[in-house]
Amino acid sequence: MKKIQYICIALAALTLASCDKFLDRQEDEQMTFEKIWQQRSTTRQYFLNCMGYLPDDSEMFMNSPAIGASDEATCTWAWNVYRLINFGSWNANNLPTGNFNTYYEGIRDCNIFLSRVMTCEDSAATETELKNWYACARWARAYMYFLLMRDFGPVMLLGDEIMDFTRTTAELERPRNTWEECVDYVVGEMEWCADNLPEKQTASDAGLPTKGAALAVISRLQLYAARDLFNGNPAYRTMRNPDGTNLFPVEYDPQKWVEAAQAAKAVIDLGAYELYYDEKDPTNPYLNYYGITQKNWNEELIYCGGGYRSRAYPGPAVHTAPRFLSVSGTAYGGWAPTQQQVDAYAMANGRYPIMSYDRAGVPVVDAASGYPSVAGEFSLVSVSNPFLSALGAPDATATSSSPAMYRGREPRFYVNVYWPGSQWKHGDQYHAASFTIGGEGRGTAHDYPKSGYMVNRFYDHTQNSYAGQWGYMTFPTFRLGEIYLNYIEAAIECELNGVTGEGISLDTAKSLWDELRARSGVPSVSVAYPDATTEDLLDLVRRERRVELSQEGHRYYDTRTWKIATETDNGPMYGLNIDIEATGSDVPNALWQRHVFETRVFRANHYLYPFPQRELDRNHQLTQNYGW
Repeated sequence: MKKIQYICIALAALTLASCDKFLDRQEDEQMTFEKIWQQRSTTRQYFLNCMGYLPDDSEMFMNSPAIGASDEATCTWAWNVYRLINFGSWNANNLPTGNFNTYYEGIRDCNIFLSRVMTCEDSAATETELKNWYACARWARAYMYFLLMRDFGPVMLLGDEIMDFTRTTAELERPRNTWEECVDYVVGEMEWCADNLPEKQTASDAGLPTKGAALAVISRLQLYAARDLFNGNPAYRTMRNPDGTNLFPVEYDPQKWVEAAQAAKAVIDLGAYELYYDEKDPTNPYLNYYGITQKNWNEELIYCGGGYRSRAYPGPAVHTAPRFLSVSGTAYGGWAPTQQQVDAYAMANGRYPIMSYDRAGVPVVDAASGYPSVAGEFSLVSVSNPFLSALGAPDATATSSSPAMYRGREPRFYVNVYWPGSQWKHGDQYHAASFTIGGEGRGTAHDYPKSGYMVNRFYDHTQNSYAGQWGYMTFPTFRLGEIYLNYIEAAIECELNGVTGEGISLDTAKSLWDELRARSGVPSVSVAYPDATTEDLLDLVRRERRVELSQEGHRYYDTRTWKIATETDNGPMYGLNIDIEATGSDVPNALWQRHVFETRVFRANHYLYPFPQRELDRNHQLTQNYGW
């Protein structure tokens, strides 16, 4: 089965690579527009072209702000994205990404495909196959609207219209639809897709959207719609279309939390997905969590971004592999968690050690967590890395002299975070990096982690990548763990707001939360925080979300939709002091301190992208976003 999937994915990737030339042909050439629909092969090529507009989320660290533009991480590439956002130097003439035009191009191609696919005359294309392509393209169209909405807020809905670009600019002008209209449209489309997509695609179509993928989009969208950014945000109350129509909801509506909880419950109730547990040792919390991305097409995955491709590394792995001076091979290691993200992980007793930071950036420690005092957090002690032990590392290799802050943390910490001086496992070999100037892991130019840490999770440590062995992975755009957290947050908010509905229960939410934590070997919240109030639970589930979904592209949108980014993503970003000289894997004591590696700028208008100035110049009915 796995071989079949990879063959199909490889063929799909090759087809995608050829689509541009295929579609660029002129009407007087051999392949005319009408001829496309006469053959199964060319109809499928057009279908693949439509699906090819979807982002490859396993590459988001290179082309998306979702990784590297929040307090979760730093990435050393794609400066056209990260430098603009993190330094606050972007505007309507200089957007970090070109997704606005790209997704509308994709929407137009989907509309063309949807209008013609069922007219395919080739008997080799079965009705079942054509209907599946139709439903997938309709899912892709609605998903691209969702992607636009999370960056721009309410946008222009085209429905099935194929815009006639022979018309004048004035004739093509149109205002934005309201936020509620956009939500209703995407939800309605995804509900149709859920009714018409299969619960599971065939092996040859592995990676195409499913019923669960449609419901998962609804779940995330309804969650975002209930949060503060889009639910009665005072800053957006005066944003109106030229005719005076309010673009955003004017008043806060707690019923949206009911809709969010029920949308998440709909995915859970499908019964099509399960939390991943290691096949050989389901009691091992390290392998349970690590396997979510390393076990291809496992039962927790709902949709893997990029659509079709579970391809061999590089990708995330090559960009998290340290560039060892003493080891040959390809490595661009520079994707790194911040110190704030390192601080976010709980201790082994389930309590989060860092409650907050004072104005100087000094952590406020929860004494009951077992975390060392601020004065002792960098004291060197013997630290055992149980993740390395789970991977089969010898005891001596899995233990190092490291700061006390790394000892006694929860399993997800060790799976996610690599720190200097510890061992990087690649196959049967082990090397330690320091990331200092002249030391191991300090690549030339920008290929090293600016915070002094490295993302550990998206690399197949059982393979020796330095000898060209990379393995495979399926990157989770949507997975059941997220859906659990969506439901838990919404159920807590329902309790706080005094609203409820069918299928919503705080007890159910706590049970799911216990299951999620138990999978990763973390005590339940009720054990770790026996006296927690409902307000406390809301803070705790936000912390849980940050840890469970680490580096999967959620934190960036969470800080924005919670409307906390002016606090979390603005100001100093901390790491270790790697800007000192050392040789080899030596780790000088001067490295162990909280060190500002970057100071970022996040203003109130940065919560949403501005619409491109070019669009404003030619569409006079288009209202610009707040503060731009």
